[in-house]
Amino acid sequence: MNIVIIGSGNVAAVLGRKLLKAGHVIQQVYGRNAAAASALAYEWNTESANYTSLILKTADVYLIAVADTAIATIAADLRLKDKIVAHTAAAVPMEVLKDVTGNYGVFYPLQSMRKQQENIPELTMYTEASNKDTQKVLDQLAASITHNPVHLADLDKRSRLHVAAVFASNFTNYLFDLAESFCKKEGISFSELLPLIRNTVDRLERESPSQMQTGPAARKDLDTIHRHQELLKNYPEHLTVYNFLTEALMRH
Repeated sequence: MNIVIIGSGNVAAVLGRKLLKAGHVIQQVYGRNAAAASALAYEWNTESANYTSLILKTADVYLIAVADTAIATIAADLRLKDKIVAHTAAAVPMEVLKDVTGNYGVFYPLQSMRKQQENIPELTMYTEASNKDTQKVLDQLAASITHNPVHLADLDKRSRLHVAAVFASNFTNYLFDLAESFCKKEGISFSELLPLIRNTVDRLERESPSQMQTGPAARKDLDTIHRHQELLKNYPEHLTVYNFLTEALMRH
């Protein structure tokens, strides 16, 4: 398919690379950040634009991959009659695009993405559309960039998935960040924790998290907990998180 990508951030970059690898043509990339849009255009051997009035009208599909709060602003300046236009956000209704075209929808990738990633991650794709023909095209496009099943998901389901993803990815990465900063200050290599982290994630393929919890809070080992708290007395942020999660786990 011929595609215009509207956006030049993390999601736009990763989706663009996936689409190119799948054999699609990116006709243009639009971004308010002219330098970022130009960099992606150079990478993809295509053209860039930084004014909505310059967006090409000849593509098959237009993907709006911008911050949630910017989608309505972009939509207000677009008129792409009969073209297929979809945004990539979890928590924004597809109807925000209803004045852009009659063929609108959502093309949501459930994944943590950064444009600097060397390895493009596997995606799980969720779609929704204003009509059957648009749904079919978005499903076909989604299936071309992932080996996972493509799921139909309305706003309510996407929002719930997004909440779960924050717990599963954003919060856990914050804990990794805390662990790494503690290790650095204490002269420990964070890499020594990687076998533990990998084992925890690998087990999720076979076991429920509810059956995997170990550690002093799960055992209600107060002596060990007090020793940990003493070690963290000079780390107020770490100690606050440690105390909150320890108390939560002991009540769980």
